[in-house]
Amino acid sequence: MTALSANLIASKHRHPERVALRCEDLEFTFVEFDAAAARVATLLEKAGVEPGDRVGVMLPNTPAFAIVFYGIMYRGAVAVPMNPLLKFREVSYYLSNSGAKALFAAPAFADEATAGADEVGAHCWLVDDAALSELIADLPRQDTPVERGHDDVAVILHTSGTTGKPKGAMLTHSNLVRNAEVSVRTLVETGPDDVVMGCLPLFHVFGLTCGLNGSVLSGATLTLIPRFEPSKALEVIQRDAVTVFQGVPTMYSALLTVADQASPEATRSLRTCVSGGAALPVQVLADFEKAFGCAVLEGYGLSESSPAAAFNHPHRERKVGSIGTPIEGVQMRVVDLDGVEVPQGQTGEIQIRGHNVMKGYWNLPDATEATITPEGWLNTGDVGRVDEDGYFYVVDRTKDMIIRGGYNIYPREIEEVLYEHPAVAEAAVIGIPHDSLGEEVGAAVALKTDSKATPEELRDYVKERVAAYKYPRHVWIVDALPKGPTGKVQKRDITVPETERTQ
Repeated sequence: MTALSANLIASKHRHPERVALRCEDLEFTFVEFDAAAARVATLLEKAGVEPGDRVGVMLPNTPAFAIVFYGIMYRGAVAVPMNPLLKFREVSYYLSNSGAKALFAAPAFADEATAGADEVGAHCWLVDDAALSELIADLPRQDTPVERGHDDVAVILHTSGTTGKPKGAMLTHSNLVRNAEVSVRTLVETGPDDVVMGCLPLFHVFGLTCGLNGSVLSGATLTLIPRFEPSKALEVIQRDAVTVFQGVPTMYSALLTVADQASPEATRSLRTCVSGGAALPVQVLADFEKAFGCAVLEGYGLSESSPAAAFNHPHRERKVGSIGTPIEGVQMRVVDLDGVEVPQGQTGEIQIRGHNVMKGYWNLPDATEATITPEGWLNTGDVGRVDEDGYFYVVDRTKDMIIRGGYNIYPREIEEVLYEHPAVAEAAVIGIPHDSLGEEVGAAVALKTDSKATPEELRDYVKERVAAYKYPRHVWIVDALPKGPTGKVQKRDITVPETERTQ
């Protein structure tokens, strides 16, 4: 079974002249996309890359990423997607950890990429869209994809590494094909007449599965934005008549900042908006739907689950604040510290079991054993609950929970209250070490443009709305919150001002 590459071939036959990839004025039909990927496979073969070998992909969101990725699939190799902004030591770690033989990197990041590749003896091609086309122009195409089985690894995705070094999650062809198929058929309901916004990084599992692989499978057009900027996103939505927008919560917050710039026609083509990657604040969801007139369906997943696990399905009741119900073929439950399922409504760790669960962590059997139970349940590290209708709610990350004087405090609850304040654009609640209480509650807040609020005002606002032990004693204003490559807020990078540190 050729798995992922089979989807590209099928769409080439069904929709040969349909535009598959678009980035500004650059377009590739499915026939052109397939031919370019097949030539990349030849390039890899000539460089000594064999089926099962690992190949790094350190490219931004342009057609080159998609072509290289599917070229790797054609060759039967394993793709190792990487953030183009990685530095030398990170590049060398990702390549050495996965044992990659080769790397495709953007010329703009040549110094870090080539140094990292040289460190581990990996071949490095520096390519953008034009350079890639030139590189493969005179190569014959590989006639047929190398056969790969359902359980063969297709992608190694390194987790964010919030604790220790990043681990490589092994996602199989079956993981990725089934996840894209279920997402396309039952969740986003994408078809060949759709235009999907490709602003999520393709090196991240959300953008890779739901954006790239989903579009290839359904025959939709993927219109790419190398770097997300809200005004540019609105421009592309209108220009290309985007029907499906997929984003993380910070993208929805950013679009709200330019909502007054959008004409009623700008987003009229949108029929579905999908949010994932982190919890979407209820207030942001409500404000976005009011401003742009398009419902937002919130889902849930992680790198280790390919990623989709739960979703607010389009033809079922939507519960605002919920991540919805498990997707087709997937089970979820909430358990206590002993792995025993807790009663309905009680909080515990969310576990996932199904076709979406990774094969394991690359060369880390102990970490795999600690993450996937003998019965196949994936420990997510997320605290959640399930209601009487089977809808799941994420309360917080287990590692983000604050324990203040013996009381458990979930930062998301406090963040939701802060987002309700009319001046607040972004908020992140963290624990600050405290000698007697263990931890104190702190909040970093970014304000909306032309809005004003003092830390004292924000603290009192929350104090009036939550139990006395929960409100943040320390609040400070920042220009913006630190974010990772997908736009997700990185709490570990938040700096606590000296004036707010506790004793």
